[in-house]
Amino acid sequence: MSESSPLVRVHVNIEISAAALQAVVTHSKQKAAMDKAGAQRMDTADMLGDLISRFLQEKDFVAFAESQENY
Repeated sequence: MSESSPLVRVHVNIEISAAALQAVVTHSKQKAAMDKAGAQRMDTADMLGDLISRFLQEKDFVAFAESQENY
């Protein structure tokens, strides 16, 4: 993604495989810290959003979106 272009947060509905979602949940739980009561606190929806955002930035979604043939 262009360094000079500001980022905008959008909320969308996407379709991903159950396996991908399970991987996010599993890895999020492994990364989550325990609180004093011994419970894990991790918002997997936020983690999924962060992963997808990073993927789009690293894989040059701008170029993909700018290409007319992708529509």
